[in-house]
Amino acid sequence: MTRLPRVGRLLFIWVLLLSGLGSQLSAQVAPEVRKLFLEASEAMKQGDLDAAGRGFAEAVAKAPAFAEAHFNLGLVRQEQGRPEEAIVSFQKALSLKPRLHGANLFLALTQYKLERLGQARAALRNETAAYPKDAAAWMWLGVVEIAADRPEEAAAALDRAATLAPDNVDILFHRGQAHLLVSKNSYTQMYKADPKSWRVLQVLAQASSDADRPLEAISAYEEAIKLAPRQLGLHEALGAEYRAAGKTEEAEAAFNRELEIDPFNASARYKLGVLAIEKGDGARAKGLIEAALQQKPGIRHSDYNLGRAEMLLGDDEAAARHLQRATSAPGSDPEVIQQAWYQLGIVYRRLHQMDNAKQAFATFQRLKEEDAETSQQALRRRQARQSPDAAQPAPEDRQ
Repeated sequence: MTRLPRVGRLLFIWVLLLSGLGSQLSAQVAPEVRKLFLEASEAMKQGDLDAAGRGFAEAVAKAPAFAEAHFNLGLVRQEQGRPEEAIVSFQKALSLKPRLHGANLFLALTQYKLERLGQARAALRNETAAYPKDAAAWMWLGVVEIAADRPEEAAAALDRAATLAPDNVDILFHRGQAHLLVSKNSYTQMYKADPKSWRVLQVLAQASSDADRPLEAISAYEEAIKLAPRQLGLHEALGAEYRAAGKTEEAEAAFNRELEIDPFNASARYKLGVLAIEKGDGARAKGLIEAALQQKPGIRHSDYNLGRAEMLLGDDEAAARHLQRATSAPGSDPEVIQQAWYQLGIVYRRLHQMDNAKQAFATFQRLKEEDAETSQQALRRRQARQSPDAAQPAPEDRQ
């Protein structure tokens, strides 16, 4: 069964909401029952489950039609590890008040813990139908669908939950899990349908690329290209892997081949421009990058690379303008921002703007140190999660 999201905070919120009904109960229940309900709610907030259970049990005995008291008694029984009694209380509350907010949700949570997935799903569907803006109910419906091996349905529910609560980390965790399962099932079905398809090889290549195994990715892309030599994007992807493997000439050939197949591929043209920078050809780099930007404005890191191209051409003022923008470009990689400050320092020094150069180099050094500290913290966290006897990786050199 999948990892449970945190329930305690959700439970506490419901206790607060239901205990807040006290001021509205005088017209519905006798003063004695109202007092019992409020005292039991306070005991539950304080963590005294035994006192809370006694109070709610006495309240429902004296007022059998008091739906909220049945609900709160169910919450107590759930927390006490008495799920069957909790289910009875939740169901009684729903029979008295079918739209009681949260009752179907906590009924489902209890049924889920007992692995009664069909019943939990039905209860959660009732909750989401009655309260379609309840992100917690949609999340739990997704969790139940994952446990029932229904990833497509889980993904749909968790997408809805994420729309309602986009910053909820539990929702995001389970949403990612659901979509990974959908992808896995899709790829498995694809392989069964046609194990010799170039698409299967493309998936293998992408998996190798994600695992930082460029040579394996190259091999898979080359096999895919044999089966689909004019498929858009394959040569560009192959070129990216050649570049990652340090095979510059092969990368350039692959990007050029992509442009022969698709002359409108701005990404391949831009990558050719970046390769030209690495080869020291500023004029060709500038022409390719600017042409790519005409097709697709706003390519990430374009100011940084245009700045580098202008440096190669000796136009330091133009380089400074591009690099200044690169230091604050939205969505840039931290490493690129660091290097933009470093290159900007060089340009300022060439322009004899020594104070600006000093400030740029100082900013580069500060960012580099911050990045190193972040890397060390991440390393320490990994080490803390591993066995004390396990071999530990060395810190990565990110320059």
